[in-house]
Amino acid sequence: MQQPADTTSAAGASSSKPKGPSPLAPLNFPSLPPVPGVRVAAGEAGLRYRTRSDLLLVELAPTTTAAGVTTKSKTASAPVEWCRVRLKTGKGRALVANAGNSNAFTGKAGVVAVKRTAVAAAKALGCKPTEVYIASTGVIGEPIKVEKIEAAIGPTAAKLGDAGWQAAADSIRTTDTFAKGVTRRARIGKATVVINGIAKGSGMIAPDMATMFAFLFTDAAIPARVLQKLVSELNETTFNAITVDSDTSTSDTLLVFATGQGAKHPPVKSATDKHLREFKVALHEAMLDLALQIVRDGEGASKFVRINVSGAKTVKAAKQIGLTIANSPLVKTALAGEDPNWGRVVAAVGKSGEHASRDKLKIAFGPHAVAAKGAVVPGYVEAPVAAYMKGKELEIHVDVGVGKSKFTVWTCDLGYDYIRINASYRS
Repeated sequence: MQQPADTTSAAGASSSKPKGPSPLAPLNFPSLPPVPGVRVAAGEAGLRYRTRSDLLLVELAPTTTAAGVTTKSKTASAPVEWCRVRLKTGKGRALVANAGNSNAFTGKAGVVAVKRTAVAAAKALGCKPTEVYIASTGVIGEPIKVEKIEAAIGPTAAKLGDAGWQAAADSIRTTDTFAKGVTRRARIGKATVVINGIAKGSGMIAPDMATMFAFLFTDAAIPARVLQKLVSELNETTFNAITVDSDTSTSDTLLVFATGQGAKHPPVKSATDKHLREFKVALHEAMLDLALQIVRDGEGASKFVRINVSGAKTVKAAKQIGLTIANSPLVKTALAGEDPNWGRVVAAVGKSGEHASRDKLKIAFGPHAVAAKGAVVPGYVEAPVAAYMKGKELEIHVDVGVGKSKFTVWTCDLGYDYIRINASYRS
């Protein structure tokens, strides 16, 4: 996974700043309840933005277990490398995340900045630096002014509380046009536990992982090894099943924390425990909700698109075909232009490198079949399909006719605003 680079700066704000909430945005930020064992706060470090929060601080109970997934990028940031080491312990007491500078490709100075941040947070919260997770998002390759983070941690810690989730989500935004949050409840045995999550991501979104930042918190008592198994598995059909622009960031970080401070429930020993089923479903729903919010906030997006691939030899093949369609610039620009150009989907299927039967291939845009048996469907009329393409939410169905496996990928269109936002990325 990974995250998008910041495209807004003081100098370039006029050309790169989003013009308002995405037309695909939810109507409002959800009401997130307190999570026992979690306190959050947003602060202002002034790393890149003016008069807005850009620092997230989270304090976690001493009983907290941790799990996560990070970018597969070979140029991963210093904070990502730090988190990978912390995740091996399966524990966590705090999280510090900043927006505006990714602290990636910053050499030894970047590593020192991470350590200094951890030390400052540990001093403010009364824990060890090695118990602090660090995440940074924003421009790549510019030295981070860690002294600003150090100065902001104390005042931010003074504001810690069990509310303020929307402010927390706002503090990690870069080119995002809206704050992203989710909440779910689930039973483990007869006890009800809560799951809250926040995320950021808008551009540089492609699997491995596909964003971003995503931070989820639950008051359930879940052993670290079980939590890690759940997170790794569920990530594949959530954050690793979305794409905005096919670019993987240096900084993608998904972290899930379980405080064990909620209602007492039967002990969890395995990810396959029967009494954990409802929790697993709820965690998957929360992760998918955040992932799809990221797609809905794709830079310049006007179409939210679900791509259903079936008839593949394996799930892996179905996923690869779906991602190839979703990442095709020709498909994405056709979507932006509301053009039912199914020939571009045919080309993308062939480009994927996976087995597909040209003479059994079926394609539909929403309820409208457009191609089957290697050709356009008999009596095809484009007008109703073109009308369907004018909607904000679209589905593309593709059956490649060689097996029984399927997979769903979510994406958005690629329009003029994506170019406008990223053309002025640094300046």
